[in-house]
Amino acid sequence: MEEANSHVVQINNLLKNIKSTLRAEFIRPCSGGISINTNNIPQPSDLTVMERYLKSIVGAKEDEILAPRLPQSKSYLKITGIPYVQPSGEKPTSEDIINFIGHLGLISLAAKPRIIKASPKSDMAIVWFDIWDSQNGSKAKLLINHSFNFGRFIATIRAMNMNPGVPQCHNFWKWGHLTFSCRAHGSKCQKCNGPHKLEHHRDMAWCCKANPKLNPPQLETAQGAPCPHVFKCVNCKGEHMADNFKCPFWRNCFN
Repeated sequence: MEEANSHVVQINNLLKNIKSTLRAEFIRPCSGGISINTNNIPQPSDLTVMERYLKSIVGAKEDEILAPRLPQSKSYLKITGIPYVQPSGEKPTSEDIINFIGHLGLISLAAKPRIIKASPKSDMAIVWFDIWDSQNGSKAKLLINHSFNFGRFIATIRAMNMNPGVPQCHNFWKWGHLTFSCRAHGSKCQKCNGPHKLEHHRDMAWCCKANPKLNPPQLETAQGAPCPHVFKCVNCKGEHMADNFKCPFWRNCFN
């Protein structure tokens, strides 16, 4: 405790020397690093003072001390004005957006950008992206309403609320509620929608069992072989399983 108080005094003396009104109140180990509580939000010059002091402590290895940073949260943004199909005929990819966002400054993405159509019949796209930000959203404030050229198009960054997307229940494979809030007493197979789990499909599904009464008779699927039959997705009626990422419901779950 005495050593921690000594560090607080030393940091505050250095802050006074640069005529900063910021003051350190408490210092403690936290998640493999050091947490310094202050009376206000530090400015870049204040963080520089703290960084220099920490690197000057006897026994501390300079390459093991990361630059101080403020507590982080997420800011949710979107980009409008980008065509869904480029003049070349190609669609913009998440990698294109990541490379482009890199030109906007020191922005750290919190998730891979998501690209959707502005509306089902629109030729324009909306790009959703989340960034790591300070708790007061200082980085987002610099970006919001900022316009830039994307090829020959003018795109604009807008603020958005958190958009976690529409959840899919992993019991019945329908969209609209989370699995833990599902009131169903059983599960359904995402392949055939039968009352069993996918791993039991081969043993319990009617399609894999022998049925000599059919014309022509249905043979049993060989033991150990995957089910060869094609079913329709319970959501879009496409020829794929209900949890397939190519399903239109998956592609538009953030729309």
